Amino acid sequence: MTETPPPPTSRQTDRWLEPGQTNALVVYVLYLVGMVIGVTGLIGLVIAYVNRGKAGGFVESHYTWQIRTFWIGLLYALISFVLMFVIIGFVLAFAVAVWFIVRCIIGIQALQRGEPIKKPESWLI
Repeated sequence: MTETPPPPTSRQTDRWLEPGQTNALVVYVLYLVGMVIGVTGLIGLVIAYVNRGKAGGFVESHYTWQIRTFWIGLLYALISFVLMFVIIGFVLAFAVAVWFIVRCIIGIQALQRGEPIKKPESWLI
């Protein structure tokens, strides 16, 4: 008597690729690593854009926060770069880096508590 093998199961994606809490955490980590290795920030931005609108619940506010953090941070960085010719740009560049890190940490903490970002459209912290 021959046994038939079980039917192959469909391939499941890793949890971190699916829209949700783990995926949003990956985007925050990619942003922070992106301060050292720039391309990971872009990867995080793409992941946030792809998953926005799919997660539902409190995670949606995190994707909006992440996308805005990237674009506003880029704008602030460009302004500080232009002002480096007047010396004040160096101070502004440091302030932008602190702002970016603080926004990522606030997002990670809220995500770990299972809370939405209170004002995801904010330009500040």
